[in-house]
Amino acid sequence: MYAIMTVTGADHTGIIAGVTAALAEQKINILDVSQTIMERWFTMILRVEFDDAATGIEAIQERMGAVEKEQNLVIRIQSEALFSAVNEI
Repeated sequence: MYAIMTVTGADHTGIIAGVTAALAEQKINILDVSQTIMERWFTMILRVEFDDAATGIEAIQERMGAVEKEQNLVIRIQSEALFSAVNEI
């Protein structure tokens, strides 16, 4: 399954490391990534791929919740199909 993940928050050291380590731990492959810093705000969008029979979006969001708390971020993930449908309207 393909999904889109967004990561936002105040910029600080270790954001990318924290997010990507949690993804790797769940065997989630990053297919594409875009990140920027706007003044003091960090933003990142990732296109990821994973086996939804092994790990569901809810489980991924739950695991990323720990990263959110630890890093003081907002992390959201949704299926690419849903993301595309919402953004094509």
